[in-house]
Amino acid sequence: MNEKTTLFTLALALLAGGALAADPAAPARPRANPDVSCLIQPSLEVNVGTPVDGVIEVMNVDRGDIVSPGQLLARLNSAVESASVDTQAAKAGFGARKRQRNEELQRKQLISAQELDELTTEQQMAELELRERRERLKLRSIQSPIRGVVVDVYRQRGDLVKQEKIFRIAQLDPLYVETILPSRMFGKVRGGQTFDVLPELGPSAQKAKVSQVDRVIDAASGTFRVRLLLSNPRFELPSGQRCAINFQL
Repeated sequence: MNEKTTLFTLALALLAGGALAADPAAPARPRANPDVSCLIQPSLEVNVGTPVDGVIEVMNVDRGDIVSPGQLLARLNSAVESASVDTQAAKAGFGARKRQRNEELQRKQLISAQELDELTTEQQMAELELRERRERLKLRSIQSPIRGVVVDVYRQRGDLVKQEKIFRIAQLDPLYVETILPSRMFGKVRGGQTFDVLPELGPSAQKAKVSQVDRVIDAASGTFRVRLLLSNPRFELPSGQRCAINFQL
């Protein structure tokens, strides 16, 4: 969700008031300031894809799956690249053995130092070529850069992809709690402060810490934005839900 959409959604929620906190069906919950509503969002969303062209050969995850950093999400067809690596590995190994034999000959002064230098250079170039081909092979494997939840899957096994995104992953720990406050509260809310956040779908209030406070007040609305961090290690709280914040100042 882009910044303008988030701001608009929060503004509507702010005007709507604290309907959550005023719900008579939940009298045991901490009562939040009815003027302060908020929205819970992922702390990070990334599009994961491939910088190379190919056909998806293996698809390991689906929408809703929890993934870890480095986890293999999908793999493109890589038979040609694998064979290329094997071929170059054989060449590099042969070059290393050849250099070793000629080092012994050079010590016996049966070949010149220049000849040995040429063989050494050839072997080093073969090793560099092998490294390059291995890196190209790695590009056929698509891995998760973060711990999070797969939100969207844009392609399936057998699809031809051309340097495009395949997955969208959301980081849900921590969550961002985004809210808009009136200018009269500017300077009262500071980074590091902790407040109770009451999620719309949560069973109870959660502690969240202020991580960011706008340094500029929007002149048109007389408001400023505040972001809090909400710990969610088990991914029990879904993002996208509304909430209310109890600013006890």
